[in-house]
Amino acid sequence: MDIAGKKILIVGLAKTGRAAARFLLDRGARVTISERKREDELGAAAAEMRSRGAVLETGGHALDSFLGADLIVPSPGVADIPELKAARAKGVPILSEVEVAFRFLKGTIVGITGSNGKSTTTSLAALILKRAGLPARPVGNIDIPLIAFVEKSRPSDIYVTELSSFQLQHTELFRARVAAFLNISLNHLDWHASFEEYFDAKKKLFARQAPGDTAVLNREDALTWAVAEGLPSRVLGFSRRRRLRTGCFIEDGWIVLRDGAERRIVRTGQVPLPGAHNLENVMAASLIGHALGAQAEAMKSAIRSFRGLEHRLESVLSLRRVRFINDSKATTVDATLKALQSFPGPIVLLLGGKDKGGDFSLLRREIRARVRTVILIGDSKDKIRQGIRGAAPAIEAGSMREAVVRGFEAARPGDVILLAPACASFDWFKNYEDRGRAFKREVRALDRRLGKERS
Repeated sequence: MDIAGKKILIVGLAKTGRAAARFLLDRGARVTISERKREDELGAAAAEMRSRGAVLETGGHALDSFLGADLIVPSPGVADIPELKAARAKGVPILSEVEVAFRFLKGTIVGITGSNGKSTTTSLAALILKRAGLPARPVGNIDIPLIAFVEKSRPSDIYVTELSSFQLQHTELFRARVAAFLNISLNHLDWHASFEEYFDAKKKLFARQAPGDTAVLNREDALTWAVAEGLPSRVLGFSRRRRLRTGCFIEDGWIVLRDGAERRIVRTGQVPLPGAHNLENVMAASLIGHALGAQAEAMKSAIRSFRGLEHRLESVLSLRRVRFINDSKATTVDATLKALQSFPGPIVLLLGGKDKGGDFSLLRREIRARVRTVILIGDSKDKIRQGIRGAAPAIEAGSMREAVVRGFEAARPGDVILLAPACASFDWFKNYEDRGRAFKREVRALDRRLGKERS
């Protein structure tokens, strides 16, 4: 891929945009960065890019820059804005950062996609490989963009890459030697034109696989499992409900891996992560490890020591026998359903944010069965109230502090107060991490206030 001297437009100056700009500038590209935020909102990032020789266009997107580019690299999360559509119609190439990285990277790529569980599976798979003595690290949406590793990459490296539909949408040659598709549900319909477009983007992870590669698929998700049809790669399935001829399954309280020989990996009761959905994540991570040569002992060691990630069913503290759980990463209806199913109840549920096109009526049954009270937050509260009507009492809150206080007032000893919003965070917060940390701050602030009352 020839970069030197080419006019390359990067859309968005968040983490991925900055990493792509550094790489392309170092390779001699003429880089322009188009960002809808004003320059005074970008801080040090804008100054760094200018000092490196990039041209910045801020406060909106200039159509001429899109039409005049030799290549456009949109950041993940940049929707199909009119300027991109116009450039595509003119024939301007549009490639994601992971596609550009792939064309220069040395090493093996593991790709992990799905609607839910990507970050947990990516982290655990990388840990399994490390425990097996392999040079693996988690990259992509979970941490550092893939393109940041190109210059120092080696053929022996393994890059366990979390991949969103946004990143996969603009790939062409990208190939993962091990590709995992965890599940599929309604998501990102605020970005994709339809569910079919969203699903098609996910399936592109398997488009370039070849004989000798491995596909890891959820046997209990009909759409995901259907991807296996016609694949040239070896398919390994995982299932909580059935015994598989080849793959990973649960039997007699054990996670079992079967590929010729049959090995018991770990008892389900020894998995530290809560929720049945996390057993699926563990099985997928184990199959990824197996595909790259990790032995059962490395899998067992990693699984038993893995305590999960921040904002994924994260235990914050207990206050007067009420547990506070931060699952801010639950940005879809399906993720919230899985979070609810991780606790027997009663639950006080903090729900809401920026709608991603979810069907909140799908929550009604689990809310009716497990939830004492719903605390509604964010811009989508009216749509959620309509979707879950009659399932449980619903109370509105105008801030995270009010949500935590009202949730605690509604709870009783033994209850769980669960932040699992089923929405994006961009109405009140920068991202789901910002939202989760705000929740934890308010929980701890409540703990301090009640402590002063007792003293």
